[in-house]
Amino acid sequence: MAISVAHTPNEVQTSTRGVRWLITAVRVLTGMLWVQNVSWKTPRLPDYGGLRMWTQDAVDHPVLAPYSFLVQHVVLPGFPVFGALALAAEILLGAFLIVGLATRFWAVIGIAQTLVITLSALYVPGEWFWSYALMFVAHFAVLATAAGRFGGVDAVLRPRWAARGNRLGQFLLLAS
Repeated sequence: MAISVAHTPNEVQTSTRGVRWLITAVRVLTGMLWVQNVSWKTPRLPDYGGLRMWTQDAVDHPVLAPYSFLVQHVVLPGFPVFGALALAAEILLGAFLIVGLATRFWAVIGIAQTLVITLSALYVPGEWFWSYALMFVAHFAVLATAAGRFGGVDAVLRPRWAARGNRLGQFLLLAS
């Protein structure tokens, strides 16, 4: 049941159907995690349903001093913009992972967003370190296995992107 790289560098294959379904399940469940996580982030200003409070934790319980400085002096003063960006990123992240479109690109976005969340909450009393570790593992698994190529839109569109031969097609091949 090992994952092996095919003869061409752009193709990833698995040895069994069960592994393909497992990869698909990891991708879809990771997307559902983001969709569920967005449910409490209402776009009500000024705090996006409490997101500002969680962002403030990066200052109150610093993990990395430069990040805390950035949050205190850039993010919090411009919070309406950053709150909207976080909300949009997480909605898109969940949606694209669920349907399996540009999964490698969105896995990288998920890794970045997980890093931001980790740097904001890791030292908050009562937080569970392993939840962040599991989020990283899930996104790295989606990235490493090109999970949209199994039961996702990437599998359907890759031949069209390859036929294009232009930069957009090449980017989409890389992103899938």
